[in-house]
Amino acid sequence: MLSAIIVAGGTSQRMGLDKLFAVVAGEPVMAHAIRAFDRAPSVGEIIVVAREDRHGEIQKIGRDAGFKKLRSIVPGGQRRQDSVRAGLDVIDAKAKYVAVHDAARPLIMPEQIERAFEQCRVYGAAALAQPVDNTLKRADSDLLVVDSVDRHQLYAMETPQIFERKLIEDAYRAVYAQNISVTDEVSAVERLKHKVVLVLNDDFNFKITYPRDLPLAELVLKQRRNSAANS
Repeated sequence: MLSAIIVAGGTSQRMGLDKLFAVVAGEPVMAHAIRAFDRAPSVGEIIVVAREDRHGEIQKIGRDAGFKKLRSIVPGGQRRQDSVRAGLDVIDAKAKYVAVHDAARPLIMPEQIERAFEQCRVYGAAALAQPVDNTLKRADSDLLVVDSVDRHQLYAMETPQIFERKLIEDAYRAVYAQNISVTDEVSAVERLKHKVVLVLNDDFNFKITYPRDLPLAELVLKQRRNSAANS
C-alpha cells in the first residue's frame, strides 16, 4: 500500500496570504493537490500535515470535495522535515511505500503519481523532476555575477517524492540522530548513499510561491478541464 503525506504547514511569508487556501479554478490550492492523490489508484490513504489552527478548514475542504482517502490531519512542525516526520508517525502499519507531496503544488495529476510510484517499486526511491533549462549564474552578496553554472545534468526537484517505507524512515532517523536539516526527502535519503531515480515530468507541476503563480495555475487547470470535456 502507498500512503501519501501532503505537507501543508508553511507560513506563506512570500505570498502575504495563506496560499494553500487561495481559490484557484473554483477550489483552494490544497484541494487540487489532495484530489490527485485521492484519484490515484495506488494510493491507499492520505495524511495531511498542517498547522493546528487550520485543521477545521481542511476537514471542511475534505467534506465539500468528497475525498475518500483523506484519513487524518495532524499538526505540523516548525520545519518541513518536522512535518514529514509527524506524518510518518501516523501512516498505516500496512503501508510499504510513502509519497511526500507539497500541498502548494496543485497541478500534480494521478498519472504523474503513478509514474513515480512505478519507478519507486523498481529502485526503492523516485522523485519527479524537470531538467534545468535556464542559464544559471552564481552571484556574490551584492548580486554581482561571479561565474556561470553548468546546467548539464542539473534538475529541479519536484514532488511527489516516493520511497520504500523503511528507507524513508531510516533516512529520517539518521537526520535527527545527526541533528541536521534537509530541504526535501531526497536529500535525507542521499545521506544513506541510496540512489534515487528521477522521473522526468513533461507537464506543469510548479509550486505556488508568489501571487503571480495563482493565475498561471488557474489557466493550466482550466485548460485541462476543457481538454477533458472535449476529448
